[in-house]
Amino acid sequence: MADPPIVETHDHEPELDATRIPHEIRHAAILGALQGLGVGGSMILAAPHDPLPLLAQIDNAWPGVFAREYVQEGPDVWKIRFTRQA
Repeated sequence: MADPPIVETHDHEPELDATRIPHEIRHAAILGALQGLGVGGSMILAAPHDPLPLLAQIDNAWPGVFAREYVQEGPDVWKIRFTRQA
């Protein structure tokens, strides 16, 4: 059985590895994970590139709901912390 794409990090902040999600459902799965966060909750998304189209999709769907912070910027992986503000 393959490891799940979501793992708990050392500080209990979930990390979602986008490379482990089939491309056809990747954005939907990430949006679902974000939607599941409560106010003040956070998660880290790990992606193989800077996910600018996804970030635009999130901003379009939920303007002002999620703060984001780049934790790592390439060259092989980008990690972004999303925190639900509303």
